[in-house]
Amino acid sequence: MRRLKAKISRLPAVPQAEIDDSPPVRGPRGCVRVRAAEATVYRTLLIALSRFVPAEAAHEAVMRLLRFLSPLELLRRILRRVFTLRAPELAVKALGQSFPTPLGLGAGFDKNAEAYDILGDFGFAFVEVGTVTWRAQEGNPRPRLFRLPKDRALINRMGFNNVGAEAVVPHLDHGRGVKIGLSVGKSRAAADTEAVEDYVLSLRKLARFADYVVLNVSSPNTPGLRSLQSPERLEPLLVESRKALLEACPDRHVPLLLKVDPDLGDEQLVEIGRLALRLSLDGIIATNTTVTREGLASAPGKVEPLGAGGLSGPPLAAKAKRVLRTLHGVVGDRLALISVGGIETGQDAWERICAGASLVQIYTSFIWGGPLTPKRITRALLRKVREKGLSSIQEAIGRADLSS
Repeated sequence: MRRLKAKISRLPAVPQAEIDDSPPVRGPRGCVRVRAAEATVYRTLLIALSRFVPAEAAHEAVMRLLRFLSPLELLRRILRRVFTLRAPELAVKALGQSFPTPLGLGAGFDKNAEAYDILGDFGFAFVEVGTVTWRAQEGNPRPRLFRLPKDRALINRMGFNNVGAEAVVPHLDHGRGVKIGLSVGKSRAAADTEAVEDYVLSLRKLARFADYVVLNVSSPNTPGLRSLQSPERLEPLLVESRKALLEACPDRHVPLLLKVDPDLGDEQLVEIGRLALRLSLDGIIATNTTVTREGLASAPGKVEPLGAGGLSGPPLAAKAKRVLRTLHGVVGDRLALISVGGIETGQDAWERICAGASLVQIYTSFIWGGPLTPKRITRALLRKVREKGLSSIQEAIGRADLSS
């Protein structure tokens, strides 16, 4: 117990913006703010858990619990009532569709599309499942997921572990109450010359279930994958993927997006943006995880032994914002930009929207901040819309002058 208390005392303070975003909870004596207490209690429990349970094992336990709870409709109604905030001012039109809020859950949490419906009950307007590959694969050897508590960050080198496109179909083939995006990647066993066909096979099998599709060519955890971002390799992939979507869904348009990496230079981003416009891509997700280890509060002696992998969380924020601003400078409002990486608070999300993002996603902050994180963020966004005198958050997209 003493060791645990010592660990807790060394935890980083809860960010003030996160405290300010905390939702009110109605109690017998009126409305009381659950501010630092809620976040601190949750993180205390997380630290206690991390002492005994590795990060990936904890995630698997959460997924098992969500699968067990998914059929319990009464419980899910309670979850929606507690965790979901909806208001007309938060509605967004993007990718030719309407979203009740701009906030979604990023890819990687629900790799095999097993719990997206109940995850929507925690306040997400959309859930991106995957990344799914054509062939089932185990991913990289364990351990491959690591916590950095001082940075509220994660390092992962998962390697697209998933059951494969064929096995994912039964998980998607039923009614749902939340929009889903589908992230598709290249099978590790597919040679470079087979990459395009590998993506196409997955798209033909799964596209009909998705509200939008993402080509993940930017994960740092599959050898050679990021080379697909070069224009000469990217163009044929985008062209053939569009054809596959038309074949799979001749009666409706399935938006096609590309997920880029945060370590690209500005010139490369400009090239990708221009290519996306020329090929009439529907959107770009900015960004994936970074391979750099810049600006960490965690001691190098603790980080270096963890090895390679993608870093996510607040240390990624500056890179993600740079990529978003660069791409917005190229594409403007001609295609949708989805910003992800280092978003912890409503202010973070608001700044991304004002920088040009139509939608935003979180992942790492959902783990570190707990299940009330989506509601904290959407509540803060609603407050921002009203403070600025806007009728809709849609009006804030690309308005850098409103970002403060």
